[in-house]
Amino acid sequence: MKTFLTPLNAAEEKEYLRRQKEGDPEAKKILVERNMRLVAHISKKYQNSDEEMEDLISIGTIGLIKAVSTFQEDHGSKLATYAARCIENELLMYFRSKKKSSREVSLYEPIGTDKEGNQIQLMDIVEVDEKDVVEQLELRRQILKLYELIPDVLDEREKEILLFRYGLWNRKPITQREIAERLNISRSYVSRIEKRALLKLREKFAQG
Repeated sequence: MKTFLTPLNAAEEKEYLRRQKEGDPEAKKILVERNMRLVAHISKKYQNSDEEMEDLISIGTIGLIKAVSTFQEDHGSKLATYAARCIENELLMYFRSKKKSSREVSLYEPIGTDKEGNQIQLMDIVEVDEKDVVEQLELRRQILKLYELIPDVLDEREKEILLFRYGLWNRKPITQREIAERLNISRSYVSRIEKRALLKLREKFAQG
């Protein structure tokens, strides 16, 4: 696994948090870089999933960035404690979202036709909990919003990477390694672009 920088000591962390609060972007970058070991540590818990470790770290890094951006010292908890929760939440949200997407696809899967030749979907014959329907509608709304944001927020290379990585517009999703081979670039470069693109979308999405 990639070697990460050593964590900051208490005095250094306090100084960089102060500088970040004053709007120093370099301080934020250092706080993220020096807490990447925590991301790797938490991501290891999910190594038995279908995701590759580097991909898990990319997702967990988004949680770390959120933690560094929103941490409040006066709440009494340490940055590492708060960041661990944010990283864990980001990974769990990813897996929940993936599970919901899979369920949505299966519910709308064509399974045949009726006597009049109309297509029948699984959704037409299974009993679905009202809460699930609401969740699916909300998920669908968020997906549509995301698709609207992509051309406005991302550059061409970022769009290309996410298109391949997550199977957007009905494509089959592929791994970072496969994208790297297809585009003749390094996998680490693919990871950086993916991470940057996801962060840009998340920040724009949060703005409503």
